[in-house]
Amino acid sequence: MTHTLTTLPAADGFRMPAEWEPHAGTWMIWPERPDNWRADAEPAQDAFVAVASAIARFEPVTMLASPRQWRHARAALPPSVRVVEATSDDSWCRDCGATFLTDSAGRLRGVDWGFNAWGGLYAPCDQDELIAAKMLEIERAPRYVAPLVLEGGSIHVDGEGTVLTTEECLLNPNRNPDLSREEIEQHLKDYLGVSKVLWLGAGLVDDETSGHIDNLACFVRPGVVALTGCDDPLDPQYPISKDARERLAAMTDARGRALEIVTLPLPGPLFRTGEEALDLGTEPGTMSRRPGERLGASYANFYLGNGFVLMPLLDPAQDAAAQNILARLFPEREVVGVPTHEIILGGGNIHCITQQQPLGTPA
Repeated sequence: MTHTLTTLPAADGFRMPAEWEPHAGTWMIWPERPDNWRADAEPAQDAFVAVASAIARFEPVTMLASPRQWRHARAALPPSVRVVEATSDDSWCRDCGATFLTDSAGRLRGVDWGFNAWGGLYAPCDQDELIAAKMLEIERAPRYVAPLVLEGGSIHVDGEGTVLTTEECLLNPNRNPDLSREEIEQHLKDYLGVSKVLWLGAGLVDDETSGHIDNLACFVRPGVVALTGCDDPLDPQYPISKDARERLAAMTDARGRALEIVTLPLPGPLFRTGEEALDLGTEPGTMSRRPGERLGASYANFYLGNGFVLMPLLDPAQDAAAQNILARLFPEREVVGVPTHEIILGGGNIHCITQQQPLGTPA
């Protein structure tokens, strides 16, 4: 087992780098869960292959795959993608995977957060709970174990001392019912190396993760936040986005900067069709995928890597506008769009299924 540390990352000089800082690579997990992915997960696997293939043009990709699926994943993915056998319960590497940290000397370590499947959305989740430790073991990176249930999709950092999150998720009693807001803030500061926590209220409407920040808003560089907007006062997303904008407009980051807010369009709304539904009974711990459910679709759920922006293609009426905004925000990066409807059907998007590993030497 890789070395488990008993100190605190911030005290050791470690921080979570921003997503736009240089990567050593990207981690993903191969989908197969039968009560989450339709048609034996084959359409979802095709979408994951498209995402992994797009990223692999720019940086190394590691795909974790179960013993049952390893051979299939290996055959489906480009040869440049590393496929490592690892059992999991589902395929959301952002949320169950390690959060990598670096220090000023270029050393690499990682945080292993508690994971309870978004407050008990599915069970068991004991194999997902092990994914972070397995990732750090593979990389021989020392491991911090945080006393906090937290998913990577619930935080966005600017790399300069600020973290953005939502009250709906981090203060949800299904995560850390015994911790106060102040205690959660202190854990974020200790384990991410930040000095300021910016709280938005609710997340994206009908987001089954209880309002992950990565579907609502994200830093695109220090002092600049992209926010999912909504122009329809009758849409339940409208008051959520309005409240988020008002909060952001009144905030400053850890360096004292006022925040510039850039609005991303809201796709859809999109809904699950009868053909896309799953009904596997009412066994405890089983997912539910019913027709007519609103899908948690958001262009904020893009992923930044070495020289690229990977964005979800969700709605032909809005895709081009979203892509143009991202191209203006990241003029030095290639904006690549990938159809991700099949990933949305499972409850997330590109950012949710990826986890960046920054450049650094395990130490």
